[in-house]
Amino acid sequence: MHSRKTIAALAVAGGLITPAVLTATPAAAAAASCRVTLYDIDAGSVADRDGRDELRFRVEGNLFPRFDAKYYPMRAGGDGDPADFEHPVAIISRHDDVRFSLRETEGPAWGAGDNLGSVVARGSTCAGLDRNETEIVTETLAGRQPTRYEYVVRIKLTGL
Repeated sequence: MHSRKTIAALAVAGGLITPAVLTATPAAAAAASCRVTLYDIDAGSVADRDGRDELRFRVEGNLFPRFDAKYYPMRAGGDGDPADFEHPVAIISRHDDVRFSLRETEGPAWGAGDNLGSVVARGSTCAGLDRNETEIVTETLAGRQPTRYEYVVRIKLTGL
């Protein structure tokens, strides 16, 4: 049996292939920026005494949900998806960070509400991604306002 180097050398010498074909393909291109989206939210326990939180996310000054609903209701054990919050999204460079701030709102104004905590997407994480490569960042947001609450929030970074 012949070695691969010998076969490749014979193929080049015989004009069957060019040397460029033998070179390795370059590594995937590093992402210059990232799209950051809400990936999932799970409620362990909720902050309101009535057993239901009215939630929004604040991302770069924008509140989500923003058009079809004033908030998304969650009870202990509940699961929320990006569509429930009208797909919160931000674009960051490798030098930027963005916070996905979970807010518990109260009517009738349904404004920004109380901050229950934030998940931060870091540009340094983005810098390590290739184009279309993803990274999931998970944070547990917990506290006592006015009662004990716990949410597990996941955001997804996608290299652009």
